[in-house]
Amino acid sequence: MFAPGAIIDAMSQPTDGPRRPRRPALLDAAQTDAIPGDLDPEARAQIAHTTAAALVHHGRAEAGDPAVVARLVALVETEGLDLVATLWSQSPPTSLPGALWRLYVLREWVRRDPQTVADRFRQGVAAAPVAGAIAGVVDPPGPDDVRAAADAVLSGVYTGDLAVALERAAAFCHVLATGAAFDADHLDVVAPEDAGRTTRSAASLARTGEELAASAALWRAGHLD
Repeated sequence: MFAPGAIIDAMSQPTDGPRRPRRPALLDAAQTDAIPGDLDPEARAQIAHTTAAALVHHGRAEAGDPAVVARLVALVETEGLDLVATLWSQSPPTSLPGALWRLYVLREWVRRDPQTVADRFRQGVAAAPVAGAIAGVVDPPGPDDVRAAADAVLSGVYTGDLAVALERAAAFCHVLATGAAFDADHLDVVAPEDAGRTTRSAASLARTGEELAASAALWRAGHLD
């Protein structure tokens, strides 16, 4: 299963064993209940694309209802990261389900560890001021500020220009990657055993940012599905 490695590693927690993902109320019951099991790749891809398109269509149709948008933004909190992963994590990075997976995982990392995210953002924004401005995070940010920014980015998928939301997320990742690289340089001196992990984190965040930017360009061209 693909996962943006640095983000998943940062927020991973032990579990009590395998769980059957719950069906999200905003997605089709028959489709999502069919996912666990031995689905062939073509059927799984069809479910991923159909559910992603349905979610975005539903959200944009109900964009005037803040309660609906709030439920969509909090999808991982209410339905579980494993359900979202089962739906979309194996999708190509520059596809609608692949882009949604990255946005939701990024928000979940920010939600679980806002202090680390804020620290990395503060370190990176001085070296990437343009990306910082696009990301739309106050300077200097605190934990509440990065949480608010992550929520605003994901809300923009349903209430604004999806390409802009993807570009903001890409910029957010770029700043965090820069901050993680600076952190790795520091750790190489004081804690060499952690420097390699942080360097991999920076590379993974940079790659995720590039994928989100590419998805934004595809959406603008009408080719993100």
